[in-house]
Amino acid sequence: MKSIGKIFLTGIFTVLPVLATVYLVIWLLSTIERFLGRPLLFLLPDDSYHAGMGLVAGIVLVFVTGLLMRAWLFRQIVRGGEELLMHVPLVKGVYKALKDFFGLFSNDSNTDLLQVVSVQLPGSEMRLLGFITRSDFSDLPAGVGKEGEVAVYLPMSYQVGGYTLLLPRKLLHPVDMSREEALRFLLTAGIKTQANATLVAGR
Repeated sequence: MKSIGKIFLTGIFTVLPVLATVYLVIWLLSTIERFLGRPLLFLLPDDSYHAGMGLVAGIVLVFVTGLLMRAWLFRQIVRGGEELLMHVPLVKGVYKALKDFFGLFSNDSNTDLLQVVSVQLPGSEMRLLGFITRSDFSDLPAGVGKEGEVAVYLPMSYQVGGYTLLLPRKLLHPVDMSREEALRFLLTAGIKTQANATLVAGR
């Protein structure tokens, strides 16, 4: 019976990540299709619209936006729209936070940001894994960040949350680890699965 139970659990832990990934991908694609498909229904005759056209429209929209952002005039228009958003209460806070977050993952972002580091706590052998999120505090009120300090985000495992600490850079040690690997390690509490073991073996 123990062997049967172990085989069943192995099957569950193999199937569930695949099903969850497929579900999330389908949900994301369906959301894009519904969001962009509705405007197409008003522009096209009913018999001309086919499933998937909203998703294609989204891909084209993103690509065209990327091309237009190369033009100075379009960048000025976008900047003007952003300035308008920054005058709308609540909206400006959400927009600025999201823009800063996604900007960290762009190729133009500061390479020092989101660097994976381990934090050595003073007087302790305990180390915490985190990400540098800010090294310049000049745009913040005086006293938020001191000279030589950086902001380090320490995510919690298995939940959306964490702590942002302001620490002297001397307490940090760079870790040769990609952001994706570090996030996966932290979110799963460092549990060693077969996939993680293969990853470590290949490093």
